Amino acid sequence: MAAGEEASATRTLEDTPTWAVATVCLVFVSLSILIEYLIHLVSNWLKRRRKTALYDAVEKLKSVLMVLGFMSLALTVTRSFISRICIPNKLANSMLPCRKTLDSIKANKDFVYEQTWSVDALHERILAVDSESSDFCNSKGKTSLISEEGTNQLSIFLFVLAAMQIVYTVLTMALGRAKMRRWKAWEKETQTVEYQVANDPNRFRFTRQTTFARRHMNSCAETSILLWTNCFFRQFFNSVAKIDYFTLRHGFISTHLATNTSFNFQNYIKRSLDDDFKVLVGISPFMWLWVVIFLMLDVHGWNVYLWVSFLPLTITLILGTKLQVIMAKMAQRVKDQNNVILGAPLVQPNDNLFWFNRPKFVLTLLHYTLFMNAFEVAFFVWITTQYGVESCYHEHREIIVTRVVLAVTVQVICSYVTLPLYALVTQMGSNFKRAVLEEQTANAIKQWHAGVKLKRKKNRQSLPADDSPSTNTYVSTSVHRHPTPASLETASSSEIQEEPGPALPTSDAVDTQMVPVGKSLTIN
Repeated sequence: MAAGEEASATRTLEDTPTWAVATVCLVFVSLSILIEYLIHLVSNWLKRRRKTALYDAVEKLKSVLMVLGFMSLALTVTRSFISRICIPNKLANSMLPCRKTLDSIKANKDFVYEQTWSVDALHERILAVDSESSDFCNSKGKTSLISEEGTNQLSIFLFVLAAMQIVYTVLTMALGRAKMRRWKAWEKETQTVEYQVANDPNRFRFTRQTTFARRHMNSCAETSILLWTNCFFRQFFNSVAKIDYFTLRHGFISTHLATNTSFNFQNYIKRSLDDDFKVLVGISPFMWLWVVIFLMLDVHGWNVYLWVSFLPLTITLILGTKLQVIMAKMAQRVKDQNNVILGAPLVQPNDNLFWFNRPKFVLTLLHYTLFMNAFEVAFFVWITTQYGVESCYHEHREIIVTRVVLAVTVQVICSYVTLPLYALVTQMGSNFKRAVLEEQTANAIKQWHAGVKLKRKKNRQSLPADDSPSTNTYVSTSVHRHPTPASLETASSSEIQEEPGPALPTSDAVDTQMVPVGKSLTIN
């Protein structure tokens, strides 16, 4: 019976029915083609909708899958060669992730012992029990660097890690956007009469009496220690209030879009997050280096993964506190500049509010935090599915429960606290993301172009046949090569002018080109 089971387990394609080989091949080929087709559909849909940032994120996702596929292919092709790399037994017995017991020896060979082996003797027995590659190294008195089965398990872990990173990032962005959905109502409120009256630019007010100042300036903000302590706890209770959104929106528009008070700040933040998503979904080479270091330090008794699991939570809490401190410092600067203000408090965006004068550094920390947390979850899922709940990796159940609870906690805090704070506060840098305005520019030009075509069509229908314009008549059109932010919100089809021709709102960077009547203007 044992010989029959061993022969069945090691059966090659020479002994496998052709219909079985073809069926398995068909399933995997069909699944691969289906996934590739779905990604292609998503990419085309995003391209048609001019979702440039999300399209770039899908391209980054494809590159991650390509790297993952190459690593899996390389491990599969070279696993036989890797398993024949021999190392001394003493080196092979060092830095093991598990403390093997006698049961592991019985599981590999039908050895029966009635006594407990010493650790060194036990490891020698384990290392001596392996496949042909182990026999190849054992004949030299050495041990295989890593068995073929171990290489296969490593390939599975890398796949689970990459998949978990993608799922974790998408889930964080989805939950964060659900939390920020109420900002849309706040943005609409800025266009109401009540908001305009409450923020009358001719109304004098004491700075300390404004809602924004009362929220962020109190006795707890007198020293740095008290300020950081107060901001640490504030992030858990209404981390982004309506007055925070209104004040930071006012400061952003006044600094970057002086004359465009109707600018949709909520849509800008949404496009900015889309632009950041393509960074978060990727896995950089330095992150893969972290994976290598984590795997190397997973030594039995060190409990490295327990301490590492606290790192994402620590970084998340520090990030949330720092973002709250930035708002408090902006409120303090407003008070230091003027005791009496006109209208709403005017905060001044500045890079020196952020670490190293780099607002993007916050995104880098958030990226690594999500990756480390994804690593924790991926490692737990991989160990549980590969070795079961009774694995030696789960020797201390309390440690496993702690790590899982910490991973869930980081997920909740990142989604509902840190991400909304990041999305709003990081707009307070000295510069704004011009790239995310390209979509708005394209939509404005597209609407303008559609209006031009409709107006020409109506003019042709209303004119008599003998009064139709000749082909030599030209229409002057104004197209923005480098549109200014103030002109982005004002370009629309309703602003099509009469002859000499329809034109977009002019700016400092406008080129005039002559387009013959009757010819279409293509907008890509």
